[in-house]
This record gives sequence, structure tokens and C-alpha cells, in this order.
Amino acid sequence: MNAEQNPAPTVDVAVVGAGIAGLVAARACARLGLSVLILEASDAAGGCVGRTELAGLSLDTGAEGFATRNDSVAALLDELGLGGDIVDPNPAGAWLRLPPLTGTDAITVPMPKLSLLGIPSSPLADDVRAAIGWKNSIRAYSDRLRPVLTIGTEKNFGKLVEQRMGKAVLDRLVSPISSGVYSADAHDLEVDVVAPGLNAALTRAGSLSGAVALLKGDAKPGAGVRGIRGGMHRLVDALLAETAHFDAELHLGSRVTGLRENADGSWALTATELPAPEPAVTEAAATEPIERVFTARTVILAAPATVSLGLLAEARPAWSEASDSEWASGSAVEIVTLVLDAPALDAAPRGTGVLVAADTPGTTAKALTHSTAKWAWLAEAAGPGRHVVRLSYGRLGQESPSAALDDAELTALALRDASAILGVPLTASQLVDSARTPWRDALSHAAIGQRERVTALRTRLEEETTLAATGSWLGGTGLASVIPDATAAASGIRRHFVHL
Repeated sequence: MNAEQNPAPTVDVAVVGAGIAGLVAARACARLGLSVLILEASDAAGGCVGRTELAGLSLDTGAEGFATRNDSVAALLDELGLGGDIVDPNPAGAWLRLPPLTGTDAITVPMPKLSLLGIPSSPLADDVRAAIGWKNSIRAYSDRLRPVLTIGTEKNFGKLVEQRMGKAVLDRLVSPISSGVYSADAHDLEVDVVAPGLNAALTRAGSLSGAVALLKGDAKPGAGVRGIRGGMHRLVDALLAETAHFDAELHLGSRVTGLRENADGSWALTATELPAPEPAVTEAAATEPIERVFTARTVILAAPATVSLGLLAEARPAWSEASDSEWASGSAVEIVTLVLDAPALDAAPRGTGVLVAADTPGTTAKALTHSTAKWAWLAEAAGPGRHVVRLSYGRLGQESPSAALDDAELTALALRDASAILGVPLTASQLVDSARTPWRDALSHAAIGQRERVTALRTRLEEETTLAATGSWLGGTGLASVIPDATAAASGIRRHFVHL
């Protein structure tokens, strides 16, 4: 590896990572007039808000919508000139694909409408009985007859559901959602993180189903998910345009491998980069990585958990809170996007998508999103009879079934899964285009004990004036959590310059 002799000039703020958290933090600092350098290890910005071009369509490969539990995303979109393009999804809702109640064939049923993370507010409702059967519905209903004090406040989400309503509700209704949304087992999730207020509502209502009814009744109208006409990747484009407008410098393919504090209080960031090829050099020399050293007065770590924790441990070796051995391990998920000429899917036979329970026979994917059924703008762009479906592979604690497959094998598996899940025969002759997108190091903020780990690390970081960290592993899953967390991290750094 070649080493660069002269470090780059000192900048005010170095941001490690050009995902949404990094871009939001960089924008906030650059707007103040600070010089900003963004270092991104991959060859594209955006992080979990990815994009791909298939069959003439610009498609999301990561997040394709945002939660409306707060106004942070909508406010940012307004500031970026995208507020007028916010759209609502098809209200048809999702379905569940489950192991058989009787016989050997999997069943596919609508998701119970009056539920919270799969917990039904009415266990004897028709859509609940269709998913878990009469016997299990009666067991779930017994929750209403059990005193709250027989269990009390429960921290473990999966344990709470199973104790109150039975294993069938956990396995067939709740676990498919926890796996699909959090890439985690329900027993690894903390109640107060995934369902704030549920324990308090349980005490008020006297039952878990009653608690869900209370929380659903208290939810603000329109709470749920929204998107952007043209795709969520437009948010990345807008953030890149604005950071460039304020002269922030972006280095793609720049992997930060070291972080240490200099004697004058500034920071030295060591990064490996692949230089741009020059006509006069050989191909081998052009691809040999070089090591560069950047200096910055302040640093915002907005990289995935493993990278950020490693850099924090190097920068502050006395911090036991930054030891990655104390943190939950992340999961790997792979998204397969299929563009199909399949007029039979015009009827949206499974609503906007399907969550798949573990051990469901004949189905390997853990979830499917029927994107052209979910988003009217995409159906219009694709045209009649053409459809976009996305399948997700990989469950926490298990090797992803897609990892050992080449592109052709994985595409064939995705076609088989899509046929089974949607209930419509789909063949290779109908495939127009496809893509696979791996997402790694997805650390769930909702894992048990994670909140305490985050709090301890934040307490350390609050003592710092020139070092901050942000991202979903600290702030929580989804843009509605990531954006305010990144804004807060940037505010702390900006205060350093105000007080100079």
C-alpha cells in the first residue's frame, strides 16, 4: 500500500459515512459555514437508502418509505423542496404467509387489521382466527382474564407476548413482523423500545389486547408510512446537491481505518482509497490502494456500528462502552428486486406485500414487497402489466440462504418464492430484469440491553466537544429516528465552533 506523504489540509468537520445520518449531519454543519469533509467507504452515498436502475426504472433497493410517528422526515423533505412529492401508499395492507394449521401446505392470509406489531386487539376476530385458528384465538383471548400482576412489567417483547397470549400469536403474528422490521427475533427485542407505552397501557387496560386497543385509539390520524414520488433515493440526491452547494467535499471509496487525537486537539483520520487511474500507469498500479491522512478539528462518526465502535475504541481506548464485544451482533439481509411482465399481478392478489413466518414450507424469503401495488407512482411509471417485487432474505442468527447462491441461482429462487407467496405462477420468461443488494451490519437498536449501552456511550460522548456519533445503531431504526439523531449530533459539534 502506498502512503501519502502530506496530510490533507485541516477541515472543520470530518464526517465518516455518507448514509442518511452522515449527509444530514454534514448538511447541518456546512450550512453554518463550516468546512466539511465526508468520507464514505463504498462507491455510492445513501447507505440504507439505495437505488438501482432496472428496465428503465429508478428503484429503491433499501428503505422505500418513512414512518410518520414524528414530523422530522417531512420537515426535511420540505426544506429540500421535496415536500410536494410526499405520497401515501396503497391502504390495502400486508398479508402473512404461515405454516399450515392443518395439512402440509402453507397458508397466506391478510394481516389482522386491528393489531400492533402483530399483537391483536381482538383475538377472536375473523382475520385473527384465519391466521392462528380457533383454539389459539381462545388461548389469546384468555389474556383478558388474567390479572396483570401475574406477570407485571416485562422487558422482553417476545416473552411478554407468549406469556399473555400464547405461542401461536408470537410465532404466527408477531415474529414475522419483528423479523421483517427489525431483522431480529421477538425475544431479542425490548418492549419499551419497539412499543413505547405498551407496558403502561397494559397496566391501565388489564390485558395485552386491551393495551393494544388503547394505543391504537391514541394514535394520531394518518400515523403509518409515507413515501416520495419517484423513490426515497431522491432524498439522497437532494442531500448530495445541498451539501455540494455549501462546498462540503465528498470522498467515495475512502475507508477510514484509524482515528487518533493530535496534540493540538484536532483529529487525524487514516483512510485507504483507490486512486483514479491515470493513462501512464499500469492497471495493477492504478488499483493499488493508497493510505491518506486527513486532519479535522471535529469528527462525526456516522458509519455502521462495527466501524464506528472500532474507531471510538481507538480514539478513546479507556472507554469500555465502545468495546464492540459488549454490543449485540448485527445481521445480514439481502434484497432481490424483480421486474416482471405479469398482468396477473395487476389485481394485487396479496395487497402491498407479505411477511413470512419462519419454517413456512415452500418459502425461503422472509418478506416480499409488491412495490407496484404499494406505490401508485411506480405502477404508473412501470405501465400496465409490468410489476416490481422485492424479496428479503436473511434472519438474525442464521446464515442467509442467499449467501452461497450466484446471481442466476438467487434470481431463480426469488421467482419461485414470489410465485408461492403471491399465488400466481411466475416464470423466467416473464422476468424483465433483476438485481441483488446485500445489506450488512444491521444492528437493531431495539435489542435487549441496547438502550442501556446507547445511554452509557452517549454519556461518554456528551463529555466530548469535538467528537460525536450518530446512526441507526444509536438513534433507532428508520429515517424518523435517524434524521433527528443526526441533527442532534451536528448541533453538538456546531456548538464547539460557536464557543471558540
